[in-house]
Amino acid sequence: MEYVEARRDVIEERLREVVAAVEPTELEDELAHVVLAGGKRVRPTLTLLACEAAGGSVWSSDSESLGPNGQTALDFAVGVELVHNASLVVDDIIDQSALRRGSESAWAAYGHGPAIVASDGLLGEAFALFSADSRALESVSRALVELGEGEAVELVDQPSSESEYMELARRKTGALFRTAAELGAIAADADAATIDALGEYAERVGIAFQIRDDVLDSVADAEDLGKPTGQDDTMDRPSIVRVTGEDPETLTERARMESEAALAALDRVAVEDSEARQYLEDLATFVVDRDR
Repeated sequence: MEYVEARRDVIEERLREVVAAVEPTELEDELAHVVLAGGKRVRPTLTLLACEAAGGSVWSSDSESLGPNGQTALDFAVGVELVHNASLVVDDIIDQSALRRGSESAWAAYGHGPAIVASDGLLGEAFALFSADSRALESVSRALVELGEGEAVELVDQPSSESEYMELARRKTGALFRTAAELGAIAADADAATIDALGEYAERVGIAFQIRDDVLDSVADAEDLGKPTGQDDTMDRPSIVRVTGEDPETLTERARMESEAALAALDRVAVEDSEARQYLEDLATFVVDRDR
């Protein structure tokens, strides 16, 4: 796990640097409350792993400093995490959820107005990190369109079939996972086929992640999960549990099918770093087997 922990550590350090540079202090405090309260950092870690898998040099030869592609990959990774957290702030307002990662959600801590400002601030800081590369901007913009359309579908026209749910999961969760991997490949200056294959891998992982999230909402303990459970029923929100009526074990197997499809997409990549590939494979398994 040291391999992954080293990447999470450098992501955490860069997140702190970005947040510390925010003005005014009140906004810095709000962003710190949202971003630095913890989290699995799955998406930014995926960005660094995708960069390495695509042949990018994230680390120098002595592994003590960033390599030629490292700063770009790291900034893209942090940008993805900021976008993700911006979306969580809005999700908590919509869901009226007062808890996030075991702490007060942004709106519960600061009020609705400051929480919305914090979400905007996170997006602004993220796009500043993407701004040097038009391909990065295009990828992230596409993901945000998908995310926005997914949220609108969830609120207005709830899915009534498994196929409709899967499209919603692709938009709400899969799209940002895809972007995380695409950004890593872009930082490595990979070809279009590699960017697309890594993107498909990550999108499938994201869908599996969302399915597992829905299952955990229905069966997990709130204290263990770090956020309220039963929210899908409380908020009359679509989930694969409610849409299909299947039991958790069956749905977990459905998530595993997406994980296996992700690995098939990964097989299309001429992976340059075998260790990065191993952790990408592990991630596809983790999102299905996780308990929180």
